[in-house]
Amino acid sequence: MIIEMKNIRKSFGSNDVLKDISFTIKGGEICALLGENGAGKSTLMNILGGVLSMDSGSIMIDGKSVGFSTPAQSQEAGIAFIHQELNLINDLPIYENMFLGRELKTKRGSLDLDRMFQETEEMFKKMNVKLDPKTMVHDLDASYKQIVEICRAMMTNASIIIMDEPTTSLTDQEIERVFTMMKTLKEHNVGIIFISHKLNEVMDVCNRYVVLRDGNLVAEGNVSDVTTKTLARFMVGYDVRNIALIREEKLGSEILRVEGLTYKYTFRDIHISIKAGEIVGVTGLLGDGRSELFQSIFGANKVSSGEIWLNGKKVTIKSTTQAINEGIAYLPRNRKENAIIKDMNIIENASIVTWPKFAKRGVINAKKHQETFENQRKALRIKMEKVTDSITSLSGGNQQKVILAKWLASNPQLLILDNPTQGVDVGAKEDIYDIILQLAGENIAIVVLSSEASEIIRVCDRALVMYHGVIQGEVAGEVMNEHNIMSLATGGQLT
Repeated sequence: MIIEMKNIRKSFGSNDVLKDISFTIKGGEICALLGENGAGKSTLMNILGGVLSMDSGSIMIDGKSVGFSTPAQSQEAGIAFIHQELNLINDLPIYENMFLGRELKTKRGSLDLDRMFQETEEMFKKMNVKLDPKTMVHDLDASYKQIVEICRAMMTNASIIIMDEPTTSLTDQEIERVFTMMKTLKEHNVGIIFISHKLNEVMDVCNRYVVLRDGNLVAEGNVSDVTTKTLARFMVGYDVRNIALIREEKLGSEILRVEGLTYKYTFRDIHISIKAGEIVGVTGLLGDGRSELFQSIFGANKVSSGEIWLNGKKVTIKSTTQAINEGIAYLPRNRKENAIIKDMNIIENASIVTWPKFAKRGVINAKKHQETFENQRKALRIKMEKVTDSITSLSGGNQQKVILAKWLASNPQLLILDNPTQGVDVGAKEDIYDIILQLAGENIAIVVLSSEASEIIRVCDRALVMYHGVIQGEVAGEVMNEHNIMSLATGGQLT
């Protein structure tokens, strides 16, 4: 199959999202579709997937003109779309989710649950996915929900599969499994459109690239002919910094001290001290316990033993509400599962933490919230239309900025950022890094939890490296490099 999108244009009001874009994908290739958040990638694919209509242009499949007014028509033409926002029903088992919209039925017209279960089990075996098809979707973590989405797309026998940031919430092992699936599909002459901000992944798995910027097609070619630095420059229009950000440290008094903090098998005997104006990274590999540790500090999880001190005062934090009142803010690692509220609009998502703060006798001060958010919107350079638009109308990176704005509005003393640039493009990453440095300059203690050593090195003053629930070591200055971080993260010692 060869799909050609020619001279595609699309506007939302006065906002020209796509400006005369032509794009081609054929069976047996994996093409990276790149660009900053808001560049038009998802809009272009939503047109191909039948979710949106184009204002002008044409779509050709194997030389024949086609038009899609519904997602079902796109699917019937052999196109499967794995959306950035997962489309699974939590209250159904996996095997019923696998056949949503195309349920198998018996001769009597009832659902053929046995056959749906059997075919799901066969697909999981084929793809080496170790899941029980009878498991309820609400019992899966975000990574396995993504795996189910991918397998569901593969069961439609699609000739072209669109993957919109499929690896955002996956572990390294699961990412490798997805890449193996993709390479297998390529061998079977299936074409894949791979939307991702992770340029290293693009270099690993893609053959070709297409770059959009501000609604224009600015570059395309073979991945073998470029570097990640070149792709980043195409995306943002200038050379992206990749050296450590240098700043003048002015550390204040101790904000957080943790002594002997332990919780079952997750983390144990943790000792940490963080001062105002300091940026401390915490990193490691899968299962290191860093998220669980700081979720406990934030009051979301319990602790078995140990002490937490804030501003020199011993505290026992029993809830997230108490943590917020104590001046702690926590940006979760999984935006889709734990941060945005899909049924609320942008301003509601941006203000929910401070509703009690900006309320009088139980009445929310909407004007104060809007003024606060407008300041944050400008500082974070959030690309959006109206504050009353749905939060899901924003690109992933702009959703992340809204979540950051929500927590900044609470004026925290301690800001915990768990994987803060997840699903964020290279340009938006720079915006977030700059705001982190700015906040540290305003005497806020900042903790950055990240599995990306390069990110830790780039933005943090020092880093704690965890291994199987313990702090294996600390690095700073010249010692804070990828070699030493990986050595500690795998249980080794600094030489």
